[in-house]
Amino acid sequence: MNEQRRTELKKLALEAKRQIIIGTNRAKSGHPGGSLSCTEILTYLYFDKMNIDPKKPKDPNRDRFVLSKGHAAPALYAVLALKGFFPVEEIEKLRKPYALLQGHPDMKKIPGIDMSAGSLGQGISAAAGMALSAKHYGDDYRVYTIVGDGESQEGQVWEAAMFAAHKKLSNLTVFVDVNHLQIDGTIEEVNSPLPLDKKFEAFNWNVIVIDGHDFEQIEAAVKAAEECTDKPTAIIAETVKGKDVSFMENAVEWHGQGPNDELAEKALKELDEKIAAL
Repeated sequence: MNEQRRTELKKLALEAKRQIIIGTNRAKSGHPGGSLSCTEILTYLYFDKMNIDPKKPKDPNRDRFVLSKGHAAPALYAVLALKGFFPVEEIEKLRKPYALLQGHPDMKKIPGIDMSAGSLGQGISAAAGMALSAKHYGDDYRVYTIVGDGESQEGQVWEAAMFAAHKKLSNLTVFVDVNHLQIDGTIEEVNSPLPLDKKFEAFNWNVIVIDGHDFEQIEAAVKAAEECTDKPTAIIAETVKGKDVSFMENAVEWHGQGPNDELAEKALKELDEKIAAL
């Protein structure tokens, strides 16, 4: 990845973060912290990696993405809007009655959503099913999903991990967003799933540990996943909850609340300054 492309992706990610702040501010609710921690991963997938076309959102040959940590929907919505799946203005109506974009992704209503989200732990199972289907029918699309570190406390995550390894789903790549915070505190205090890399290795996965905000590391990990032909890949992405908004970084209180107007203005100013500095 050359410097120009890296800068382009950084700008796209920061603009997506602006939209996360705008959406959660307008809604006066939502999950900005965990959305900001996975924005770079989503930006790379949708703008540099995945075979997708906003004009053909149901193309059977498209790559698939499942947001298993579905409460981070503002990040996915922001990236989809910037990619052209629906107007960016929809984000300002986040969580409003009858609006297109609600608290969790809805595959029946929102263009570009491959799987609805709800109870944590379910998304990785759906992603494994999609990958198995591709293997069964000889399709060459790949499947990506993002799982939260707190979500990894769910037993269903590990059932899916066991299944995917048993079926040798090498077309499945799971990002684990390790921002170390969940709604009730740190993952270490609540119910530690660590060490996640060793656990996935024990389930016979190809495991790569990266900085989840570094586009070059994300790119290298995805390429390594493609080169692994006999097992699924887990990319353990160390991230910062609330990344790029100073008062949200590593602050558990921003797991599940939207910023008021004053704080939203402060956050947008910080993000604008970061964009201008690139």
